Amino acid sequence: MTLQNDLLLRAARGENVERVPIWLMRQAGRILAEYRAVREKAGSFIKLATTPELAAEVTIQPVDILGVDAAIIFSDILVVPEAMGLPYEMVEQRGPVFPKTVRNPQELERIKVADAESDLAYVLEAIKIVKKELNGRVPLIGFAGAPFTIFCYMTEGRGSKTFSIAKKLLYADPAFSHALLQKITDSTIEYLKAQVRAGVDLVQIFDSWAGILSPDQYRTFSLPYIKQICDAVAEATGVPITVFAKGAFFARQEIGQLNCSVVGLDWNMDAAESRQLIPGKTLQGNLDPCVLYADYDQVKAEVKKMLQAFGTQRYIANLGHGVYPDTDPEKVKYFIQTVKEYSV
Repeated sequence: MTLQNDLLLRAARGENVERVPIWLMRQAGRILAEYRAVREKAGSFIKLATTPELAAEVTIQPVDILGVDAAIIFSDILVVPEAMGLPYEMVEQRGPVFPKTVRNPQELERIKVADAESDLAYVLEAIKIVKKELNGRVPLIGFAGAPFTIFCYMTEGRGSKTFSIAKKLLYADPAFSHALLQKITDSTIEYLKAQVRAGVDLVQIFDSWAGILSPDQYRTFSLPYIKQICDAVAEATGVPITVFAKGAFFARQEIGQLNCSVVGLDWNMDAAESRQLIPGKTLQGNLDPCVLYADYDQVKAEVKKMLQAFGTQRYIANLGHGVYPDTDPEKVKYFIQTVKEYSV
């Protein structure tokens, strides 16, 4: 099916675009009253994410309501550990909690490499529904968490500011750490390939906790596994891959050398410096989500400053992380509209 709006795909491949494409991390979420209504109907976040029809509905909402240039499948990075045999719960005000963790070789034996087609069939079904209902209007983005970020949750058992239990394992038992990271990597490769078969047009790897590692540890325990994923998915599917490693400003050059088309930047990463460190790749980002709390004039000024810094080619506009839940949707629309008007 030919896409009516393929700006995102062209920008990702480094082809010329008439204007800068824009989408937002966490665009399908609590900022939208329409999302909250569907979530209430579902009864819980996990029920929403695992019911293909409902997940498809909230995936498409931002395209209709906000006017973004892409949909991103509504899911969670933690569906992978669940598929590997480690279920989680989503606790209000606290976030994800794993009743059981994996911290030694004996516990690791109980964890399997996920079979995407059976263990994650509900995500693949949601992708198929979205593709059908979008009917070629915009591309659909698939995603997964980077192995180190997933490792953090599987070992720590919950969110954390420091992930000191996860980091302790890297030092105390590197052999175990590498073995778990490899299982996560193998699961993720199959999962992303299955998403492409189901219909996604490009994929993003989220390394949300990259910034807690030292440069040396990042090169040892994160980059090699992201490289495996990029190589395997690029070879098998040919779709553009985006790597977004929050906080890993020190690894931009190495990330730029991966077999990916796009490098996502957080708001601490300077545009001009990033262009220098990552030549020949499309950059994505990187407005501070808190800018959207400012008044309209300031939002406009900050967005223009960002677009001037990045330029209009080989660039995808986005936030430097997910949109915060209490952001006014009208400000989000204004951000999107400003990007579209300025970059024409």
